[in-house]
Amino acid sequence: MNVYDAERMTDLLAGRGYGEAASEDDADLVVLNTCHIREKATDKVYSELGRLARLKSERGAEGRDFRIVVAGCVAQAEGVEVLRRQRAVDLVVGPQSYHRLDELLTRAEAGERIAETDFAVADKFAALRRAPIPRGVTAFVTAQEGCDKFCSFCVVPYTRGAEVSRSVAEIVAEAEALAAAGVREITIIGQNVNAYRGEDENGAPATLPRLLARLSRIEGVTRLRYTTSHPIDMDQELIDAHASLPMLAPFVHLPVQSGSNRVLRAMNRRHDADFYLDIVARLRAARPDIALSSDFIVGFPGETDADFEATLALIRAVGFASSFSFKYSPRPGTPGAERDDQIAEDVKSERLAALQALLEQQRQAFNAATVGRTVETLFEKPGRHGGQIAGKSPYMQAVHASGGPELIGSILPVTIVAAGSNSLAGTIGEPMREGAL
Repeated sequence: MNVYDAERMTDLLAGRGYGEAASEDDADLVVLNTCHIREKATDKVYSELGRLARLKSERGAEGRDFRIVVAGCVAQAEGVEVLRRQRAVDLVVGPQSYHRLDELLTRAEAGERIAETDFAVADKFAALRRAPIPRGVTAFVTAQEGCDKFCSFCVVPYTRGAEVSRSVAEIVAEAEALAAAGVREITIIGQNVNAYRGEDENGAPATLPRLLARLSRIEGVTRLRYTTSHPIDMDQELIDAHASLPMLAPFVHLPVQSGSNRVLRAMNRRHDADFYLDIVARLRAARPDIALSSDFIVGFPGETDADFEATLALIRAVGFASSFSFKYSPRPGTPGAERDDQIAEDVKSERLAALQALLEQQRQAFNAATVGRTVETLFEKPGRHGGQIAGKSPYMQAVHASGGPELIGSILPVTIVAAGSNSLAGTIGEPMREGAL
C-alpha cells in the first residue's frame, strides 16, 4: 500500500512540475512516506528527519529552497507532534489526505506549517480517478483501505480508518488504463482486501472474487494477485476463484500471527489455529499447487513457551513458501501496549531467531522443489548481468534466464535448473499457452 501511495504522490507532484530526483542531494522536495506498524519504523522516521534538517540548513545557507513532507501512517498517528519535534518539516499529511498535496504545498510555500490528517477516503478516491503512470509491467491497484478488525497489536484502524471500498467501475477503469499502457500483472491491494465490498454496476455490494473475475476480462492483463487478507474474510467463494480463474496466481498471503489459540484470542484475531488450517486445506483442495505466505508476531504479551511451540507446530503443519516475522512492538493506543505481562526483549529475540530459522528452511525447501519444473514466468526487467532478464514465477519467486529486453512483458515457460538463496535460474521454452499462468 505504501508503494502504491508513494507512486500516486509522485504522479500528483508531476502535475506541479516535479520530477523524481536521483537522491536527496538533487532534490528540492523530499517526501517521507512512513509506516507506523512497528516502533523501529517510527524511530527511523525521526532519525531521517534529523539528517534532512541538516541538509535543509545547508540549502538555506546557499539560498536554495528545500521542503520536507512527512506522509503516511506516522503522519496520521502523530500529526502536529511531528512538527513540534522537528522544526524543519514543512508539511505533515496523512494517507487519506495526500490527494491534496498540490493545495497543501502551495500553503507550505507561503510559509504555513501544516498537519493535515483528515479521514476523507471517498474524497481521495474521487481525486485519484486519473490512472497512475505505469512504472513497468506490474502494478498495484487499491481496491480497499482501512480495517475494522481492531487486532490488539495493530494501529491500522487508527491510522487508516474504517474499511472503505472503491467501486468496481473505478478499479476496472484504472486497471484498463494500466493494461493499455503495457502492464501485464495487477495486484489488487488493501489493508484487508478480502473484506472488499465495493459497489458493482448495479449499485449492489460486490465481493473480491467477483471483482477479480471482472478484471480477468481486461485485454492485456495476464496475471492477477491480491494482498493482504484476513482469515475470517477468506470465504469459499474466494477460495473457489483460485480454481475457476486461470490468471489468478496460485499464491496467497494469509497472515495468521500466532499458532496459539490463547494468544490469538488475546490478539483479538477472531479465528483459531484449526480455523486457519481448514482454510489452508480448502485452498489446496481448490488449487493443489497453491503456495502460502504469512505474517508472524513473536513475544506478544503473555506468550508462554507452550504458546510459541504452538506457533512452530502450525508452521510445520502448513509449510510456507515465504513469510514475514517480527518481534512484538507495543504501539501507543493499542490494547496490547497497555498489558503488564510484556515479554523480555532477549526472550523475543531468541524466539524470533528460532521461528525465522524454521521459516527460512521451508522457503529454501520450496525453492529447491521447483528445480526441474517448468514455471510460467512474467519477465519484468533486465537482469543483473548482460544478456539476462528477470521476472517472477506465479509463486512470487525471482527468476533469472538468458534473454533480451524484447521479452520484457512476456509470460514464458521457464525450466528451473538451479535454486539460489534468493532466486531461481532457468532456461526459456516455447511461449505460454492461452490462459496459463
